[in-house]
Amino acid sequence: MSERRSGLSGALLVAGFVLASLNLRPALAGISPVLDEIMTDVGLSPAGGGAITTVMVVCLGVLAPLAPPLARRFGLDRVLLACLLVVAAGVLLRGADGVIALYAGAAVAGAAIAVMNVVMPGVVKQHFPANVGLFTGIYVSGLVVGAAAASGLTVPLEHATGYGWREVTAMAAVPAVLAAAVWLPQALRPPVAGTAAPRPFRVLLRAPMTWVITVYMGLQSLTFYIVLAWLPTIFKEAGLPADQAGYLLSLTNLVQVAATLAVPLHAGRARSQVPHVTVAALLTVAGYAGVLLAPTTLPWLWMIILGVGQGASIALALLIITLRAPDPVSVTALSAVAQSAGYVLAALGPLVIGVLREASGGWTVPLLAGLGACGLQLAAGFLAGRPVPVQTSVPAARE
Repeated sequence: MSERRSGLSGALLVAGFVLASLNLRPALAGISPVLDEIMTDVGLSPAGGGAITTVMVVCLGVLAPLAPPLARRFGLDRVLLACLLVVAAGVLLRGADGVIALYAGAAVAGAAIAVMNVVMPGVVKQHFPANVGLFTGIYVSGLVVGAAAASGLTVPLEHATGYGWREVTAMAAVPAVLAAAVWLPQALRPPVAGTAAPRPFRVLLRAPMTWVITVYMGLQSLTFYIVLAWLPTIFKEAGLPADQAGYLLSLTNLVQVAATLAVPLHAGRARSQVPHVTVAALLTVAGYAGVLLAPTTLPWLWMIILGVGQGASIALALLIITLRAPDPVSVTALSAVAQSAGYVLAALGPLVIGVLREASGGWTVPLLAGLGACGLQLAAGFLAGRPVPVQTSVPAARE
């Protein structure tokens, strides 16, 4: 009986972990396919429309430092449970009437996702220390699948149900509540010993590798959120129908699944991750270039190339965070530093692209700016992927 209970407990742990990972991006990805409708309904400019995503990504950065103290006080598992419920509340508020509710709901959901982003690498280190590469790949794949489902199903759900953007985007609350229900048994357990250790922030902030990882995290996120926020609009203005534009965004997110599963397994065993981050950045450049030069010519090909590059990039950024820190406390602290400053940088992407689109009247200048960011991502990734000894890059917490 005890073995059966142990097996059930392990299955619920993995199932809850996977379901939680599926809720890391739908609140963000479900906006872009209906962004035109939102701007028309609420009366927003392109810059104002881009600011919806920007608000959420700013929260991912500014509020990420909340995660370590919350994890110390309540434990990683209970914090994850609370965040899932707050995500559900945020997307429901975002779908309420009015501009204030739109942005406030985006901020609430973004705050919860900010903390989830930080604690997930710590959860991997805490519950799966012998399989960091595998479970990093699993949760990043869940992140990508969640984004793909939201971007690909939003418009079809509108057509199938007859609902507007408010009701359809609010449906992201359903998987969040489901994940919370499955994760509940894990959260009811006493916090794992050691999670109350002090944060090694002072040591982290003095380590050069911390800032290299942070810049890489921010730049790969910036190039990702530009695509997430504006790709369907780019394709629609190039002449593709709205549903096809949404499917193409979904395609690039689905393609990322293969990269997010395979790359951490291989890169996690390698001495250096430099070759991996280099190839990932170059593929991202190729995808951007295809959208810029021939958006309606073989768009599915550009989405596949872009998906492989961006999927590998996010997986590598999160894998490097987990590899460079020796324990769950240090992983959570490094994750907070890297994602806090990194997402503040990334938040500029959708907003700047919207401003450039409004100022230039086309997509050439914005996409050239995106290509420039990809080049900087390549440089930062080269430095972050070096095999720097763990104790040099991120020392463990000290008493």
